[in-house]
Amino acid sequence: MAITVAELLAEPQLGLTLLAGSAGLGNRVSWAHTSDLPRLWEWVTGGELMMTNGLSIPADPEGQVALAEALVDAGASALAIGEQMHAPELLPEFFEVCDHLPLPVINIPYPLPFIAIARSVAESSLLEESRRLRQTARIYDLLRLAGPSEGNWLSLVQAIEAELDASLFVVDRRCLHAWHPGGQALPPDLKQHLEPLTSELPVASKKFQWHRFGDSHLMMTDIPTHANALLVVLPKSEPLPDAVVLLHAATVLGLELSRTVLSLENQRRLGAEFLLQAFDGRLGIAEIESRLPEFGISSREFLIVSMSSDDGERLAGVHVDLWRHGYATACQRTFNTLHLAVSSDCSDDLLRHAVPLDVKIGISRPSAAAGAQRALQESTWALGTASSTGERLVRYAEGPSWLGLTSFEEGNALVQRLLGPIFEYEQGEHGDLILTLKTFLDMQRSWQKTAAALFAHRQTIIYRIRKISELTGLDMSETSTLAQLWFALQIHEAMDLQGNPRHPPTAGAGPHAAN
Repeated sequence: MAITVAELLAEPQLGLTLLAGSAGLGNRVSWAHTSDLPRLWEWVTGGELMMTNGLSIPADPEGQVALAEALVDAGASALAIGEQMHAPELLPEFFEVCDHLPLPVINIPYPLPFIAIARSVAESSLLEESRRLRQTARIYDLLRLAGPSEGNWLSLVQAIEAELDASLFVVDRRCLHAWHPGGQALPPDLKQHLEPLTSELPVASKKFQWHRFGDSHLMMTDIPTHANALLVVLPKSEPLPDAVVLLHAATVLGLELSRTVLSLENQRRLGAEFLLQAFDGRLGIAEIESRLPEFGISSREFLIVSMSSDDGERLAGVHVDLWRHGYATACQRTFNTLHLAVSSDCSDDLLRHAVPLDVKIGISRPSAAAGAQRALQESTWALGTASSTGERLVRYAEGPSWLGLTSFEEGNALVQRLLGPIFEYEQGEHGDLILTLKTFLDMQRSWQKTAAALFAHRQTIIYRIRKISELTGLDMSETSTLAQLWFALQIHEAMDLQGNPRHPPTAGAGPHAAN
């Protein structure tokens, strides 16, 4: 066991004397550390004897009291001050609070070197180091015993809790929800205590800093390799768990989370192929119904949700975030657009919470397997409405109108009426009329800029625009004509999942999904 403050004071070769805090003589000292930085407590990991030449000690009573309280909150075992160095006068208020906390305050006689105290603590900690190594080995072995099953997360956490004699919570730093759907939620009082700590500057939640929680302590430390995954440790007894052992415990939990996320990634790839086939019409209704439960989704009723972001990487982890909040998905991403199937009870509030703020969301009406293609059309329409109106989330048939249109059928009818002749022409040709039209409108009807953008001759652009006028029967010199074509292009681009202008969505068949 680690040496106690009383045992350290009893070593005659050191000549240490106690100034205050006699009630803390039983505190165990895991290490002796020297620091003269202003915020002395920030270098405490739990169980240290903090040694200072006095530069860290404020001269005013309020500052001295605050220092003592912060050291105890951080888990320091004692404070040792060098005699005849730079310490200001230690005031009665300081000794009083140290007696109350208690925080043992030790006088280091001049000229005893601090290293002599550190050596005594280190020598007495050899057996403690052996215990730490054995405990670390047992914690890593728990990962092997847990096995690959996704349901073993809670049992692994409970086994590490038993080893450390502490309660462990792995949460999302941003919202303090359990990071794993099978994990334990924070008790309300603990969550309330942590909220201001996790919202402060990073220095307030640095690794291995203990915080006072009622009559006990708690520690927060990051789970390595998983952004925003935070381990919260609430010891059940004294002495506090060793900080190095806690680092290894966090690593073991991180490895288990990595194993789980890898399994989710394999499931995501299977889900992407499944949705691609379902949306393309390559799967029958019976097969869709039989396979949806493989992804944790009821075949009786589900939602298709479409999302888009200017940065497609913002969509890469959406399926993991939804899984963490208890919702399994089958998802398929193409560049900056994501389509996923999810349980019909997935609420708007949950989607807003789990999905990054800059992502637009469109949601279909609840659907069964027979309506999967139709549901994709609805979610895509809702996403287009969200993108054009500035709304973050839109449900089909419940959101605002889009360009004066209220449904996929109306939008599709407009596209077919205005652009249908061009699509029919391009089915048997290798022309670029739709691309030319879009570029022409984007370039403010400049022949020269359009030609430069498409690496074509100006006369070629003029010919193509005349061909569009001939096919549609529209006068391309009329502003009203250009406005209608622009509307139709906007709707077509939002509903076209393949990015292929020669294959418009139709009311009778599902749109084509991209690889």
